[in-house]
Amino acid sequence: MTEPHRAEGVLLPDAGDFAPVRPMPVEPDWFKRAVFYEVLVRSFFDSNADGTGDLRGLTEKLDYLKWLGVDCLWLPPFYASPLRDGGYDISDYRTVLPEFGSIDDFVVLLDAAHERGLRVIIDLVMNHTSDAHPWFKASRTDPAGPYGDFYMWADDDRGYPDARIIFVDTETSNWTFDPVRGQYYWHRFFSHQPDLNYDNPLVQDAMLDSLRFWLDLGVDGFRLDAVPYLFAREGTNCENLPQTHDFLRLVRKVVDDEYPGRVLLAEANQRPDDAVAYFGDPSVGGDECHMAFHFPLMPRL
Repeated sequence: MTEPHRAEGVLLPDAGDFAPVRPMPVEPDWFKRAVFYEVLVRSFFDSNADGTGDLRGLTEKLDYLKWLGVDCLWLPPFYASPLRDGGYDISDYRTVLPEFGSIDDFVVLLDAAHERGLRVIIDLVMNHTSDAHPWFKASRTDPAGPYGDFYMWADDDRGYPDARIIFVDTETSNWTFDPVRGQYYWHRFFSHQPDLNYDNPLVQDAMLDSLRFWLDLGVDGFRLDAVPYLFAREGTNCENLPQTHDFLRLVRKVVDDEYPGRVLLAEANQRPDDAVAYFGDPSVGGDECHMAFHFPLMPRL
């Protein structure tokens, strides 16, 4: 599915609407040697003295980052968002948070980074959206419409009882009642972050469209946020399910076939024996993500 419109008939941007970015050379194993630098745009450099770091400010400091020995920048979410979860509550996958700049500013950053031999990967939150996303607004108001089945709805809150509550300090259930639709929706994180329904092929297509948009702009890959939770099944803890790995293999095939040299980094906050599965089938050299965080090790370093 190519998502035709966002709310109120406004056409979605296409990568072809923006200036071309010079490509990086195709080097399939570049990430194995690279020094990655996580950049929190908000706190890095403010180009216009409004009190918030921005994409133009980051562009101004690329020479400094190159001097440091950085090979690849990793940008956490900079998309449009109500900012109730640090930008991980995305309300538009193809719009930049205005205080950070615009897609044009991002394209300038990306081109300038590539000019210096720096790659850029960005976060992609696939598991859920903000409840302010047009998909969710349409889903709750028009159950029979094209987005009615984009999220996981139920008439009661008894489904998937074996799934743990991740944010136990704020959430008492993985289900929240929506008075507009008159049903409960599923969320593994905050109640304002409804989970997408990956059993709907149109959701998979829409997410692949979002992924392709940024790859067409020229990004060098993604950190895939919260990937263990994409699917839910009764009688399981709804984590690391075979269906999730099936979808990640599809994502990897899109990347390998259409965008060689780009990379996928799994944010799978799991035990090592579960996290290693996000590399995929070792007999073929891995057919899911190129990299995965080792969460038990990271805080001990």
